[in-house]
Amino acid sequence: MSTQYNITNPLKIGTRGSPLALAQAHETRTRLMTAHNLPESAFTIAVIQTTGDMVQDRPLSEIGGKGLFTKEIQEALLDGRIDIAVHSFKDVATALPDDLVINTCLPREDVRDAFISRKYASIADLPQGAVVGTSSLRRRAQLLTMRPDLQLVEFRGNVQTRLKKLDDGVADATFLACAGLQRLGNFELANPIDINVMLPAVAQGAIAIEQRRGDASVSTMLAPIHHAETLLRTSVERAFLAELDGSCRTPIGGLAVVDGVQIIFRGEIIRPDGSQVFNGEWRGPIADAVKIGAKAGIELRAKGGEGFFG
Repeated sequence: MSTQYNITNPLKIGTRGSPLALAQAHETRTRLMTAHNLPESAFTIAVIQTTGDMVQDRPLSEIGGKGLFTKEIQEALLDGRIDIAVHSFKDVATALPDDLVINTCLPREDVRDAFISRKYASIADLPQGAVVGTSSLRRRAQLLTMRPDLQLVEFRGNVQTRLKKLDDGVADATFLACAGLQRLGNFELANPIDINVMLPAVAQGAIAIEQRRGDASVSTMLAPIHHAETLLRTSVERAFLAELDGSCRTPIGGLAVVDGVQIIFRGEIIRPDGSQVFNGEWRGPIADAVKIGAKAGIELRAKGGEGFFG
């Protein structure tokens, strides 16, 4: 018999405690409340601290790459402390624990990166030798291909933390995802960067909802809020990433879009110092979507050769 989630047996939603993570959990809850005509009290939000949240003084690539913002939440899902986990999909490793699955995505927001500065309007406006803060190896490498003169410093923290660092003169500019700024109501801060200038991270702008494999009650709850096109597009991008063994240590960009009955995928790999880029565009029928992403990964991996990311 399926479990009925209600006021006396609330659905437990697991999330990180950052303002953006909580906004994403609240959006998930609101959509479920609407879909099932349930009150807020039929849900509880459980904040789970992750390794990525606890270690703020080192680059992510030094402390383990992907999974830093999901591992502890996945453990809570596996042992039954929570019923679903809400993630920024770009933080989720391509290989999930055997007993967990992602079959649900919310509608994807703006995929672009945003240039953030108190003094300058764009990358092109930055003076020679300006200091840019970013914790993303992808953004760092992309920036260096365009502007090797810039000085790059490690920059982590939520939106307000990063803005304070700009105000304190730690850097002249930084980057954030447009989607995060939209979800936090801070989009006025953004100067969006065209995807032809800065290809986004795989699954950027997408919210993934993870559940235990075979949990029919949860599947029934999630079905009405699932956005199939978002899962299709991110599945292509994650297939690309999987072929490249992508993690926070590898500068990789990828974006799939649906064009009628076709998938169009663009991908790139970059040397960490920005000295070399391999990219391309692949098209094919939606029925072959995941194969197209995998093919792109295989071809770019072959172009880069051994040691490309070293």
